[in-house]
Amino acid sequence: MSAALATGERIMATGSLTTDYLVVGAGAMGMAFTDALIDHADVHVTLVDRRPTAGGHWLDAYPFVQLHQASVFYGVGSTVLGDGTVQRTGPEQGFGERARRPEIAAYFDDILWRRFVGSGRVTFLGTSEYRFDGENHLVESRVSGRIRPVTVRRKVVDATYLSPTIPATTPAPFAVADEVPVIPVHELASLREAPDHFVIVGAGKTATDAIIWLLTRAVDPNRILWVRPREPWMLNRAVVQPDPLVALQLATDTMAAATQAGTIDDVFASLEDVGVMMRIDPTAFPTMAKAPTLGAWELEHLRTIDRVVRLGHIERIDQREIVLQQGRVALPPGALVVHCAASGLRYPPLVPIWGDGPIRLQTIRAGFPCFNAALAGYVEATRDDDRERNRLCPPNRLSDTPREWLHMQARSARATRAFGAEPDIAAWANDCALNPARIRPELRDSAAVQAAHQRLSEVAQPGLARLTELAASATSAAGADHTR
Repeated sequence: MSAALATGERIMATGSLTTDYLVVGAGAMGMAFTDALIDHADVHVTLVDRRPTAGGHWLDAYPFVQLHQASVFYGVGSTVLGDGTVQRTGPEQGFGERARRPEIAAYFDDILWRRFVGSGRVTFLGTSEYRFDGENHLVESRVSGRIRPVTVRRKVVDATYLSPTIPATTPAPFAVADEVPVIPVHELASLREAPDHFVIVGAGKTATDAIIWLLTRAVDPNRILWVRPREPWMLNRAVVQPDPLVALQLATDTMAAATQAGTIDDVFASLEDVGVMMRIDPTAFPTMAKAPTLGAWELEHLRTIDRVVRLGHIERIDQREIVLQQGRVALPPGALVVHCAASGLRYPPLVPIWGDGPIRLQTIRAGFPCFNAALAGYVEATRDDDRERNRLCPPNRLSDTPREWLHMQARSARATRAFGAEPDIAAWANDCALNPARIRPELRDSAAVQAAHQRLSEVAQPGLARLTELAASATSAAGADHTR
């Protein structure tokens, strides 16, 4: 034990643990990785999280949040979230159901305690922090302060490398005068009095969710001032559904758009023409491409907001005005400022998932974090060489700008070819509901699926080549700005 540990820290030597894998983070990716790992390898996992149970940022999220995509694409591979049905009523009739926060939190809690801990193969250390002092793996309770050494026979897994930042746990990134009321978005649903105006700050999915929630509760659009630093591209939710024909068509449309494009912006214009991409303001070309999914009905709501401020990010808010990077506007009297401006996605350095240090969970194919983590868990369980693991699962970069979105798609296509060429991985992936490209056995030989495969094969190679070329070119309209 190091000298550092002999300086008064309370070590529970008698409570030391030995485990095969120490997984740090019981959010969606840590849970999906652990689930796949224990399903395909005879190992013990110790799962550590600073929260009292599993679920990650869902335990802190705003109460009206929903999954952006169908529930079946989220969670762990062994247990489907929800019942896999389609919505029977409402504006998304026919789309895959999308779970809300309470259902997601209950799902992860059940997986943790019933499936993981109940199996005897997973130990959970909640309300705890992990650290490594150069010699020892340590887990410190945030409640008692006691420190428990952990002997790790195989590997530490960092499932927090891409942990998102959200308004509930991230201060507003601008100065605010004491007299100006500012709340993070999760407090919006617990207001005691209705303000005269709402100032929604942010250009991403959190801001759009907040606005749609207000509008569907009879708030007049004229009472909403939207500070939108950048114009975002949104992915049409209709093209991200648990249907192989929809998935194949999306891939075909993406590659065809790239093949025909002279510039990065041409790709997005073509995708907009075929109903893949959407933008809120049809007169402004977006420079932001995190590309969360959005329903056409939601787009109609967002377009009713006429009071939009496009002067960059806020620097400060005083009693009477909002000071931004490119100008200033009056703060409406009786306004409540709603902070939706956390960056959400994180953009740490792209590193090999397997290396000399911990396994760092990252995306592999574009989007779908749970499938990516489950894939890494399966590959960890079934391959012995880290070089081979990294060949099959090269890390991908989350996108913020249009150029980065193309880069993400190109890397995704190459990675899918690599792991899809392995018969066992292909069979596992095709049996995993988290996989958006999954084709159920009864549909594999259907004429419609075969025709869709043929259409994709005709554009896949030239599309990938052009995506790669465009992604390596200069950025389209603006440089990367990895903020809200």
